[in-house]
Amino acid sequence: MTAHTRPRALVAMDTTLDEFTEHLFGHLPRADQRRWARVYLQGLLTTRGKKSVRRLAASVTASPTASQSLQQFINASPWDWEPARRELLRWIEGRHPVHAWTIGQAVFPKRGEHSVGVHRRFDPAAGRSVNCQFGFGLFLSLGGMSVPVDWRLLLPETWAGDPVLRRRARISPEVAHRTPEALVLELVDSMAAHTSSAHAPVVADLSRLSGAGTLIGMLGRRGHDFLVSVPPALAVCAAGFAPGRGEQAGTPGRETAAGDFARVGNTRHPYTALLAGPDARPQRLRIHSGLVRVPGAETGAPGTRRTYRLFGERRPGPGHRGGPVWITNMTEHRMDDLLHLVRQSAESARTLGSLAEDFGLLDFEGRSFPGWHHHMTLMSAAYAYKGLPALRERQGRQGYPALEVRRSA
Repeated sequence: MTAHTRPRALVAMDTTLDEFTEHLFGHLPRADQRRWARVYLQGLLTTRGKKSVRRLAASVTASPTASQSLQQFINASPWDWEPARRELLRWIEGRHPVHAWTIGQAVFPKRGEHSVGVHRRFDPAAGRSVNCQFGFGLFLSLGGMSVPVDWRLLLPETWAGDPVLRRRARISPEVAHRTPEALVLELVDSMAAHTSSAHAPVVADLSRLSGAGTLIGMLGRRGHDFLVSVPPALAVCAAGFAPGRGEQAGTPGRETAAGDFARVGNTRHPYTALLAGPDARPQRLRIHSGLVRVPGAETGAPGTRRTYRLFGERRPGPGHRGGPVWITNMTEHRMDDLLHLVRQSAESARTLGSLAEDFGLLDFEGRSFPGWHHHMTLMSAAYAYKGLPALRERQGRQGYPALEVRRSA
């Protein structure tokens, strides 16, 4: 049985690093570029501690000029990162079924004002405003692992409109300021255009995006199944009675905040689920669910009113606030399937932690826009190269999990 006739998830993971590098970066026109791509990958995979360009070069080669050459390859060499990302996508899809496309947010703390796109921004994890870069990644959720395959960096208007900053950071003329919502949609559109597999559900944390309602409508109009965490203040309207065991969504047509809708108990028979609580320990939580419309997602044209399922957890005890609020257009799916996708979002958040700890997510010191994308591309490749064999071995012992979420009709 050849690799082409075996099930996709069972293709052997025997690619050497040389073969892997040639597969992803074979489009680079010069042999020295391909060689430095391999050096950077090997450095990310083997260097302990901070993954600066200098330390990566020193860990792989004793050449006194290696650091300068590697810096040139990452920051100044004008190679296109898009073909490498598309090859990484195909490489992963050829080796494992994809359960979901998950959008993750990343904050990159920075000192000074010279890193491309740096600005002051409130970081919920830190609980304060920080000097940082901010971006989004698209992850393939594989059931036990999430792998990044594409990235977008937010370019604030102060950067986009300043010719001096643009020239210094080597920002090409076609790159403009885009809202966070536009960047998320751009990631999904790019994925849809280049995937060789059926479109998977889009899972995203939009809970801090003011345009979450508009983005929900645009995802739906593009034909994507989605499950997104939304701001508790997002305005929703009860859509009447939901199918199932007497579920009731409240008074139809009356606007209320999504967080209030979830917290007040919109179901006569709440769903009980075992989920991680505030201290990360498993807790039995009540999941309240109901059907809603999202005014911000509607265009106003006749026949465009869509119904979504909203659900959220209500933590017991006085003083406890509601947890995340989720909205999906997969209204006929079982709650077990939807909670499976919620866990995929948590898996992507853990991947971001692993990328920061072991793969240099926060260690890029260059100041150029192409350099940031070069680093993120190589880092994603290193993570996939190291992680997929371990995932296959683990699932080979346990058996591959069934795809728990079916596409909507």
